Amino acid sequence: MSTSTITTKDGTRIFYKDWGTGQPVVFSHGWPLNADAWDDQTFFVASHGYRTIAHDRRGHGRSSQPWDGNDMDTYADDLAALIDTLNLRDAVLVGHSTGGGEVTRYIGRHGNSRVAKAVLVGAIPPLMLKTAANPGGLPIEAFDKLRAGLTADRSQFYKDLSAPFFGANRPGAQVSQGIRDMFWLWSMQVGLKAAFDCIKAFRDGLHGRPAEVRHSDPDHPRRRRPDRADRCLGPPLLEDRQGRDLEDLCGRAPRPHQHAQGAVQRRSVVLPEVLDVAARRSIVQLCRVLKNSKSLCNKDDLTCKRSRSLALRKAFWNDCEMEV
Repeated sequence: MSTSTITTKDGTRIFYKDWGTGQPVVFSHGWPLNADAWDDQTFFVASHGYRTIAHDRRGHGRSSQPWDGNDMDTYADDLAALIDTLNLRDAVLVGHSTGGGEVTRYIGRHGNSRVAKAVLVGAIPPLMLKTAANPGGLPIEAFDKLRAGLTADRSQFYKDLSAPFFGANRPGAQVSQGIRDMFWLWSMQVGLKAAFDCIKAFRDGLHGRPAEVRHSDPDHPRRRRPDRADRCLGPPLLEDRQGRDLEDLCGRAPRPHQHAQGAVQRRSVVLPEVLDVAARRSIVQLCRVLKNSKSLCNKDDLTCKRSRSLALRKAFWNDCEMEV
């Protein structure tokens, strides 16, 4: 386990965590967070024979806060600098929200010679802004409101934002105050200029290459149409989550998928008890991508049993199923 920094060509220092050994899995976080937002996933994946790298985007967390370069092209170039400096090969790139745009733009600008697979989790769409060509997007006023809230009182803005981010505003949701405070702490580490500019970066969307796209209703508004990401990504490995909320996704048994060789086999993976449903879902999504690891597919290790939280156990049971 180590932490360090690299220096990009414009002198910006990018902080990163480097845990475990094995095939590299690189995580790109969403706005306005930092690498710590991936700790549950990186801990789990590194504990099962992979090397995990998670960085703080420029202007965020422990990285430098330059005035310029808070745009998707530079984010992608920073990611390329990290991958090249660490000489990563056969890497799995995982991006959430703005991080999904960063991953996709990286592949578009720097190619896929170092990339084995890519996972976009609740990623920004090709274009989030409403235009004549994209009538289903969000109006410019929505983004102006974000920027106004950010500049008026960013501390309170982030506290308020933590509720929809974790679904705490949904009926019956059980999100601890500690989880919301953690979001606030991470958000307060991003520089104001970087946070302000990044809104435009994710507003203008992503462009790129085929990847696995995963969306669900609790993600950002207008991300409920994964086919819109498909329009720009080309023929991806697309799993359609349209119109299904988090509880539905977690509580329903996975449907069998067919491949050229026939139905895939189902095996099981144990997830740590300390993880909540959202963290478990993110980990399972990674497990479905990291399909060749025997350590993640040990059928004899399944210890899932009912407990006092039936809903959580039901979600755990169904989400433990993965494709190999």
